[in-house]
Amino acid sequence: MKTCQPVPIARGAFAFCRYSLAILLWVALIWQLKSLVIVTGAILLLSALLTVRRAPLIVLYTWTIERLFPSAVEVLDAHAMRFAHFFGTGLLALALGLLYYPPTVRAGWVFLLLVALAKTVGALGFCAAGRLYTCMANSSGTCCGFLKRRISN
Repeated sequence: MKTCQPVPIARGAFAFCRYSLAILLWVALIWQLKSLVIVTGAILLLSALLTVRRAPLIVLYTWTIERLFPSAVEVLDAHAMRFAHFFGTGLLALALGLLYYPPTVRAGWVFLLLVALAKTVGALGFCAAGRLYTCMANSSGTCCGFLKRRISN
């Protein structure tokens, strides 16, 4: 795994991105709109491909609201964010697969509920996928020793 690549992002833009994606998932879930799940997945995929610095919602906020109301800078790990975005895209692809396969539609909505809950927790500051990447990329052995022993065996 790659080492940390620090990237400065406006705190407001990062918050806007996290909260917007969580809200999109909850709206998709409440009104059962598969199209919003697709849009959210597309935003996550673009964010992963373009990196966090050029992520669509980050750029949108930076070019608009950030110019009117500047916020402090937050330093993120670009590699961890890319991993988290790809991970989220994969979860949404799995949810969509369940939603579009008739026998598993109900399971798809339940799975989407779990993804929405995880995204909400991430939006509130604890991104499990980002932490997993950081833990696995940490070569000093100070983080997740138990998990690393399990994987290396």
